[in-house]
Amino acid sequence: MALRNHSIITEFILTGLSDDPHIQALLFVLFLVIYLLTVMGNLTMLLVIRADSHLHTPMYFFLSNLSFLDLCFSSVTVPKLLKDLLSEKKTISVEGCLTQVFFVFITAGTEAFLLSMMAYDRYAAICHPLLYGQLMSTQLCVKLILASWGLASLNSVIIVLLAVNLDFCEAQTIHHYTCELPSLFPLSCSDVSINIDILICSILLHGLGTFLPVFFSYARIVSTILSISSTTGRSKAFSTCSSHLIAVILFFGSGLIRYLMPTSGSSLDLLSSLQYSAVTPMLNPLIYSLKNMEVKAAVKRTLGKYLQYFK
Repeated sequence: MALRNHSIITEFILTGLSDDPHIQALLFVLFLVIYLLTVMGNLTMLLVIRADSHLHTPMYFFLSNLSFLDLCFSSVTVPKLLKDLLSEKKTISVEGCLTQVFFVFITAGTEAFLLSMMAYDRYAAICHPLLYGQLMSTQLCVKLILASWGLASLNSVIIVLLAVNLDFCEAQTIHHYTCELPSLFPLSCSDVSINIDILICSILLHGLGTFLPVFFSYARIVSTILSISSTTGRSKAFSTCSSHLIAVILFFGSGLIRYLMPTSGSSLDLLSSLQYSAVTPMLNPLIYSLKNMEVKAAVKRTLGKYLQYFK
């Protein structure tokens, strides 16, 4: 596909993570295990939240959506990475590259909105427990989820349009394991200065627009927790939001490093991308299940039901 009439590039070459066949074999096993754990962990969270009525609350409604997003996010990049680790020629068509860019942004963008909503949910539960049912009604939660998908979709369309308007003349090697917009800009023979400015503005607006509510929610949460006189009460209040705080740090930290730092094809670029697209989706179910007594109890109840069913 030619992005314009004088573009001659029809596919890109991905450098991947390594050229050494032995290292590639080890990396294939590693990321296959990571992907399988991601799928099993997030499907388990979806099943448990769906099956256990004790978890039919706004917090776990958002958590089930987070598990679904992590499944989608990981599936956008990791299967292609696994295929390339077994292939001598690591290529991706221009259409496939733009499709990957679109779905990376829509899943990551929606997850950023979702983490922001989950912070507000924790704020409502800890700072206004008596009004929690009114502040976090079922209708509001559904509207927030739909709004997050809609806004992330709009942002993704704008981002992909930046790439569609580029001309790729000769350079076709992407120094990465996946298609990401910062890695495409150096390959273009067009003037990309405006595109880079638009991308940075988009990332800042999206990132700050979702991170600032998290920051202010936790500022109020910390203030409320410190005002609790009981040590047990403070510990219980903090434990209800610690899992979410870890997820926020992992996701926003690696994402902002990748998209706001200059692209260099360095190990830091690869590690930050792997962190938010492969490692974080695997860790989220573990973080929420290991640090959450309600989830652990629900897992035991659900397993008990299924074991009784098969007896």
